[in-house]
Amino acid sequence: MAQRKFCKSLYFQVLVAIVIGVLMGYFYPAAGAAVKPLGDGFIKLIRMMITPIIFCAVVIGIASMENMKAVGKTGGLAVLYFEAVSTLALLVGLVIVNVFRPGAGMNVDVATLDAKAIGNYTGAGHMQSATDFLLNVIPMSVLDAFAKGDILQVLLFAILFGFALHALGKKGRVVFDFVHELSHILFTIVGYIMKLAPIGAFGAMAFTVGKYGVGTLASLGKLKACFYATCIVFVFVVIGTIAKLHGFSIWRFLKYIKEELLVILGTSSSEAALPRMMAKLEALGAHKSVVGLGVRPRNHLQFT
Repeated sequence: MAQRKFCKSLYFQVLVAIVIGVLMGYFYPAAGAAVKPLGDGFIKLIRMMITPIIFCAVVIGIASMENMKAVGKTGGLAVLYFEAVSTLALLVGLVIVNVFRPGAGMNVDVATLDAKAIGNYTGAGHMQSATDFLLNVIPMSVLDAFAKGDILQVLLFAILFGFALHALGKKGRVVFDFVHELSHILFTIVGYIMKLAPIGAFGAMAFTVGKYGVGTLASLGKLKACFYATCIVFVFVVIGTIAKLHGFSIWRFLKYIKEELLVILGTSSSEAALPRMMAKLEALGAHKSVVGLGVRPRNHLQFT
């Protein structure tokens, strides 16, 4: 009975899909490369849900708080934590990359590299000044923010909406209940989409191995090993220490989110696991405002 339950779990299905994707890409590279839309489609489905979920989470979290000072404290602590831990993450990464030097010996002439190939990654994040960044947070319109999927712009509107809804008190109860029920509908939709996670993981892995091959990926093996080594040190040393100081085990938490970790590994995108992560954190007892203000999607983990 337990074995049957395990085989039906998303964890097992994603793991099997990753293995099948690697095998297909290796033995049938053309077919593997052709199934790339499966991975891309799954990620797009998840992206479709991120902005409305974050909007609902932030609005509900702020509007449900009795003391507005608590919202400022939560946001301030989130920013402080992010800056401090990000600095530690950079230090860990710098130490490992300087010790193992994954790019040493490649003898790449940077003058021959095509800068256009990374234009999509560098151009979107380019800001000329702090003023440009702050102005970019303000959307041209609310609909434009949701249409573009700009998280910061949606977050700004959600914070303003939440404060206004809180100020209305009982008069805004109908709207609050609507947003609350809407969030349940959105997470239900995410549950449907997550059933496709094995297909998305299969498509992403089959494409990676099929297009680039195991041999060509071997040259990136040292770089990926350094990356995962950095993640392991950061998670178990830095985050593990923080978790221990707050009375919970990092091992138990990682076991709790094992399915989401496999989805990230298979699709190379942390966005794919964001909605489920938010739901699981709330299930653990984290307040909606903490989840809404503290959890953010990261950029794609591109290795291909």
